Amino acid sequence: MCLNRNYRPILAVVLLSLSPLLAASSLSETIQQDWDQANFGLAGDARKAALEELVETCVEAAARQPDDAELLTWCGIANSSYAGLASSFSAMKYARAARAMLEKAIDLSPNTLHGAASTSLGTLYFKVPGWPIGFGDNDKASELLKAGLALNPEGIDANYFYADYLLDQGDSAGARQYLESALEAPKRPGRELADEARRKEIEALLADIDGQ
Repeated sequence: MCLNRNYRPILAVVLLSLSPLLAASSLSETIQQDWDQANFGLAGDARKAALEELVETCVEAAARQPDDAELLTWCGIANSSYAGLASSFSAMKYARAARAMLEKAIDLSPNTLHGAASTSLGTLYFKVPGWPIGFGDNDKASELLKAGLALNPEGIDANYFYADYLLDQGDSAGARQYLESALEAPKRPGRELADEARRKEIEALLADIDGQ
């Protein structure tokens, strides 16, 4: 197809205006894919090294695109994951970085990625130790996890992490309900590795409940 030459300048302007958006989307997607591979495809020192590299990438990416809620969500998730593997001296540094990124993502656009920032921040609040070591807070965790679930009631992660929280609080019956919902979650295109690994984690928690 040959474009009328009168439309070519218009098309050029449109493409130029879209290019930052396309770049932002591409960077967020790359970080998501790298996180999936590091978190679910690797183990041990290889996993830790890959997450550390991803966190370093996020420092530059977040500086370049400080108002990209999707990017901030994935970078917050990356920092949160690395905090769980870092030394006791540096873990809270990455946990606080994760909190800041996820809070900003929620402020910018709470619906981004179907509320993933709320779910991730809620999980962080119940995984991190409380004062004086950290900022852990079960009430905030519950509020945020419920917010994430409200935005994505059929999502595998929203149901799984709320179930994990309920199990931590001693509510095995409630946890089972949400774990079973998580198993019924629709598959996510392009996230086959994450879905398969998450389902194994769900089945492991259900087995733990059955063994109680």
